[in-house]
Amino acid sequence: MRELKDGLRAEVRLDWTNRVHKRFRGTGAEERYATEVKVLKVLEERGCPNVPHLLEEHPEELYFVTSSCGQPAHNISKRRAAELFAELEQKYGVRHLDAEARNITYDPHSGRFCIIDFELAEILPEPE
Repeated sequence: MRELKDGLRAEVRLDWTNRVHKRFRGTGAEERYATEVKVLKVLEERGCPNVPHLLEEHPEELYFVTSSCGQPAHNISKRRAAELFAELEQKYGVRHLDAEARNITYDPHSGRFCIIDFELAEILPEPE
């Protein structure tokens, strides 16, 4: 597996089938794991197309597997990133509490920007 991130809070790796493996660690790991899993499930239920899909859950290991959402979008403007986070909140009822460009990727297969890393997020009532 190719390492994407190895930090104090999480280890993220990409396997040869293009699936993302994320293992939580550090302060608040259990809560952050639970939040991200719950948010990903809600976004899937609400039909959000530009976020990872949860494929496997391993709560006893604080580890899950998701679909890949492409590569980091290093050149995305702050304005465009803000628009994506606003759309996430307005259309799908999820407020990303780390709404920074580093949490935006570009998926060339779907031809769109995606939002990742929901360990710091808030689920709002579903918009009408």
